[in-house]
Amino acid sequence: MNRFMAWIAFLFGATYFALPLLGMAEFSLSMRRGVYSLDAYRAVLADPQFQATFAFSVVMALFTIAFGILLVVPTAFWVRLKLPGLRPLVEFLTLLPLVIPAIVVVFGYLRLYNTSSWLPMTGTAMGTNILLMFGYAMLALPYMYRAVDTGLRAIDVATLTEAAQSLGAGWGTILAQVILPNVLPAVLSGAFLTFAIVIGEFTMAALLDRPAFGPYMQILGANKAYEPAALAVIAFAITWACMALIQLVTRFSKHARAQR
Repeated sequence: MNRFMAWIAFLFGATYFALPLLGMAEFSLSMRRGVYSLDAYRAVLADPQFQATFAFSVVMALFTIAFGILLVVPTAFWVRLKLPGLRPLVEFLTLLPLVIPAIVVVFGYLRLYNTSSWLPMTGTAMGTNILLMFGYAMLALPYMYRAVDTGLRAIDVATLTEAAQSLGAGWGTILAQVILPNVLPAVLSGAFLTFAIVIGEFTMAALLDRPAFGPYMQILGANKAYEPAALAVIAFAITWACMALIQLVTRFSKHARAQR
């Protein structure tokens, strides 16, 4: 009976989420009257603005991932190795982006870093891009930190560090050649989540006036009918591809550890 009810609940949940997606996909194929076609997808993919905004967001995602790794991996490693008493505080701080709205953060950025402030980062495109990258890293911090922290829990950090130090390795070598390879699947999981967040983010990119993919989706949705549905399907596919890669990396890492 319990198993039957579990399947009923699963089917209800799957139907609840799948039907709107199927409806959206069906609508995106209905641009040509009376027949299903990929015209909306062709129109979106051929749009130079789509190509430019998507390329911009991909580049920003890569820089955000690199910055997040450089920030989170040493921090999580040091807290776990030397400052375990600060773990509750660090976990609390990394959760703040979930409760502070992005619009509050970006208005703070505009107030602190406008052209009349002590550090006018918004005065140039490069400075604004760097500011946007910091904002993206903040939004992804809860996911990146927990992914890396979970990876560190799975290994004996203290023993690996002591062994590397006994062989004469410095802190940089320990992080780059000992710790990072052992938590690489966790880091990649955080990286894929960061990529999905950056691709779909709207508020910060719009208010900082950057040519990102999220604002482009909003502008297209306000002026077109079928193309926004096609774009939503594409964005959804990208997000689920990231999730699938996380599962693949996790399964591969478990298989590799089982063979050792």
